[in-house]
Amino acid sequence: MSRIGRLPIDVPAGVDVTIDGQAVTVKGPKGELSLTVASPIEVKLEDGQVLVTRPDDERESRSLHGLTRTLINNNIIGVTQGYSKGLEIVGTGYRVAQKGSAVEFALGFSHPVTVEPPAGITFTVEGNNKLTVAGIDKQAVGEVAANIRKIRKPEPYKGKGVRYAGEVVRRKAGKAGK
Repeated sequence: MSRIGRLPIDVPAGVDVTIDGQAVTVKGPKGELSLTVASPIEVKLEDGQVLVTRPDDERESRSLHGLTRTLINNNIIGVTQGYSKGLEIVGTGYRVAQKGSAVEFALGFSHPVTVEPPAGITFTVEGNNKLTVAGIDKQAVGEVAANIRKIRKPEPYKGKGVRYAGEVVRRKAGKAGK
């Protein structure tokens, strides 16, 4: 039995979980998220807890069991607390600036790079080298942060580029001098 999948999910006060067949909708103070559960997995709501069960021990059912439970739990956390991912811009002349809801990066290219936030995502700039991506959908927050990092990944010689907050960039030795 999946150790994660069999754990019940407590539904906090102020959160409304609606199960309609394979569709699970979670409403909370920060917004609403929905999830379509894969076919062999069953979701039930019993006395303030969401229970995820699987009908058999087939390989596909086992792999989807823990995943489904985690996705529902992430939705509940998202509508109550939300998710955020920090990014740091490292390098001489590299900076980020807020332009309305969008952000504009100067990353050593011949032009500034402007990034518009998708629906449900907000950008917060602290100083000129820190950016926070926030939203209620964990997957969307992570994807937007990864796409921003992809614009200029940290390089291994000087460590310049966009990195996650707390990310350790492995450095290489440069050319050996005479």
